[in-house]
Amino acid sequence: MINLFNKTKKEPADLEGVLGYLKKLEEKHEELSRELAEFKEKSRKDLQKIGMVRYNPFQETGGEQSFSIAVLDGNNNGFVITSHYYREANRVYAKPIEQGKSKYQLSKEEEAAINKAINGQP
Repeated sequence: MINLFNKTKKEPADLEGVLGYLKKLEEKHEELSRELAEFKEKSRKDLQKIGMVRYNPFQETGGEQSFSIAVLDGNNNGFVITSHYYREANRVYAKPIEQGKSKYQLSKEEEAAINKAINGQP
């Protein structure tokens, strides 16, 4: 038979032991809190937001084969890539994004992809 209540750690015997144990717990908690804060700060720079818009830039022919996709980090920095599909060729454009904006002129589809990424809409 297995004893489920068999303890491997010795419990503190007196108040001084309990206080020492609580002090160790407090130190470990502070260490874990610092590590978590560092992790959160570092992860803000990871690419984590994506938004995509498919569309047809030529109303008279074709389908929604062109697209704009925005890929951003937690600070809304990243890039937007646009692919215009033509029957004879394909053109691809990339623009840097800083804090949700670009220094380059954005199409309405690129802006929509960025807004989707910022708002958590795929």
